[in-house]
Amino acid sequence: MRALPTVTDRDEFDVLVVRTDYHDDQAWQVVTAALMKPWGDRQYEPHVHFIDAPAWAGATVDEVLNAIRGDENLAVVFLADWTTMQAESHPLLAVTTLTREDCPDDEDYEQLTEFGREFRTVPAGVHEVHANLDIGNLGFEEYTGWAHDDPERIYRSF
Repeated sequence: MRALPTVTDRDEFDVLVVRTDYHDDQAWQVVTAALMKPWGDRQYEPHVHFIDAPAWAGATVDEVLNAIRGDENLAVVFLADWTTMQAESHPLLAVTTLTREDCPDDEDYEQLTEFGREFRTVPAGVHEVHANLDIGNLGFEEYTGWAHDDPERIYRSF
């Protein structure tokens, strides 16, 4: 596993989006524009910390998680990977930062990751997922369940 640069200067309330695919700059521009749109019923201002550096090209989920492990205020990280850039809806990969060590026992970890440790969400869902996980309003397992129920396995937002 390669070592990636440490993520610095992320405000604890910012969504973290890591670009891992560099084959389509135009698609990346579409994704970033969508992520910077006001969101939610009250049209909240988006706060996003983008990692857009070629050193992250092709990074795996485990490599990204290893690089951000020191950020204790982060419940989820979003990857803009090949699928994000190629699919029409540009679904980002949402990955929980939860590890087995964060849980009291195996049963708790299994319950919290029942549908896996990742799911896809359209850009409109990114802020909602981040905010609800940040305040503990909803759990990652709820979002993975909703994505699991979608025919394309994508969480599409409320």
